[in-house]
Amino acid sequence: MRIAESGAIVGGGASGLGAATARRLHAHGAHVVIADQNAERGTILADELGERATFVAADVTDPDAVQAAVDVARAHPVPLRIAVSCAGIGWAGRVVGRKGAHALETFETVIRVNLIGTFNVMRLAAAVMVENEPIDSGERGVCVNTASIAAFDGQIGQIAYSASKGAIASMTLPAARDLAPVGVRVCAIAPGTFDTPLLAALPEDAREELRRVVPFPSRFGHPDEFAALVQHIVENEMLNGEVIRLDGALRMPPR
Repeated sequence: MRIAESGAIVGGGASGLGAATARRLHAHGAHVVIADQNAERGTILADELGERATFVAADVTDPDAVQAAVDVARAHPVPLRIAVSCAGIGWAGRVVGRKGAHALETFETVIRVNLIGTFNVMRLAAAVMVENEPIDSGERGVCVNTASIAAFDGQIGQIAYSASKGAIASMTLPAARDLAPVGVRVCAIAPGTFDTPLLAALPEDAREELRRVVPFPSRFGHPDEFAALVQHIVENEMLNGEVIRLDGALRMPPR
């Protein structure tokens, strides 16, 4: 799939992994819709990128808001062929902690944003992609979702986050199989510890410990390294139905 002269939508595209992805796709010629709740950051990024970049305020869990963002992408002069979902939240809490059982509302919120939000972007973008004229190989589009190594190595206190990311990993193959007949590919990236706003909130001693346990390179991942893998997935037609770990060989310990 050629990025140039393709339309793209990036859910959670105003910061972190999403912003890096929006920048990279735009730099390679895509018309990019940045869909995010953070209007300030989204507007700044769209203004920075300039022509071929549009910000649309959207809560990824809201079907109408995501449909509106998809409609903006659909109205671009090039077909919507790329959808990337990066929106997500984290929460620390044990199944039973000092204050009792894990709050059900918190668990539901993490699942709703991370899993249902991802599915919402993918399903609505794919519904547009299937109407595209196929390229010579028969391909019409590609969806890239964001899982996490927590899907496989969930730590103590990550019950909600791991459940949400594990589900994203698990739906990758059936989504790819569902959409294969119409030429739409689906992959997921499972990043390790990346230098994003989520990790920036941690104390420096905690950040240093997280950096230290990565075998090589012993550092946080850079958001542009995530974006580079998105680019490769888009461009490599044989990548389909796969969850790719991007973690410097990190396997998370229990805590």
